[in-house]
Amino acid sequence: MKKTVSIGVFDSGYGGLTVLSEIVNRLPEYDYIYLGDNARAPYGTRSFEVVYDYTLEAVKELFERGCELVVLACNTASAKALRSIQQNDLPLIDPNKRVLGVIRPSTEIIGDLTQSGHVGILATEGTVKSESYVIELSKYAPTVKVVQHACPMWVPLIENHRHDSAAGRLFIEEDVNSLLSKDPKIDTIVLACTHYPILKEYIESILPSTVKVISQGAIVAEKLEDYLLRNTALTTKLTRSGSLHFLTTESATEFDKKASIFFGKEVKSEHIKL
Repeated sequence: MKKTVSIGVFDSGYGGLTVLSEIVNRLPEYDYIYLGDNARAPYGTRSFEVVYDYTLEAVKELFERGCELVVLACNTASAKALRSIQQNDLPLIDPNKRVLGVIRPSTEIIGDLTQSGHVGILATEGTVKSESYVIELSKYAPTVKVVQHACPMWVPLIENHRHDSAAGRLFIEEDVNSLLSKDPKIDTIVLACTHYPILKEYIESILPSTVKVISQGAIVAEKLEDYLLRNTALTTKLTRSGSLHFLTTESATEFDKKASIFFGKEVKSEHIKL
C-alpha cells in the first residue's frame, strides 16, 4: 500500500478548521491531517517562546505522520513561530519540507482591496503585539495605514457559544467600534484570527456598507493552490485520495462537538499527546 503523504494544517484549537474548510473546498483531491492543540489553547496570550515551543512540537508531530507541508492556520503561531521554524528548524529537520503561515497571504492582497488606504486589523493580543501585520504590510503595501485592535474575549465567546448572546454581541460591537474610533477612514477590516469568520456576518451587519470585512480562509486556499502549482517537486510527493484525519490534544468527544461549527461538517477526531 502506498504511504499517504499529506498536507498538515495546525491551529491552537478550532479556528484553523475555517481555513481547512476553504482549502478542502478548493483542493479536495489531496490528503489532509488537521491538528488542534486544544489542551493548551488559547495561544493568543502566551509568550513568544511558549508559542514557538508548542508550534514546533505540533509541526514535528505532523511531519512524523507523513506531512510534507504544514500550514500554520493560526495567526498567533504564524506571528510568533513561523519565521524561526522556517529559518532555524527546517534546515535541521528536513530542508525539503515546508511550513507556511496565514499572515503573508493576507497581507499580499490587502493593498489591492482598500480604496481609502486605511486598513483595520482585529486579532488576538499575541498577533497585535507581534506587529506582524504592520511589518508585512509595510513590504507589500507601504502606503497603507494600518490600525490594530486586540479582541481577547472573542475566542472564548465563540468556543463557548456565547457570541450570539446579547452580552456577546455587545463585546463584539464595542471592539469593532473601538477599532473604527482609532481611524474613521478604515474601509477594509481583516479578521486576523481564524476563529473570527464565525462572526463575519454579524460584524458586517453593524458596519457601514462601504467597509469590507475580510476573512482569511479563501485567501489562504487560493495562495496555497498557487504555491503548489509553483513547487512541483513538493506537489508530486503529495498523495491524492481526498482523506481527512483530525487530531486533538484535548478530549476527542469534546473536540467533535464544537469542530463542526467551524468546519461546516461533522468531524470525527483522534486524541493524541504532544
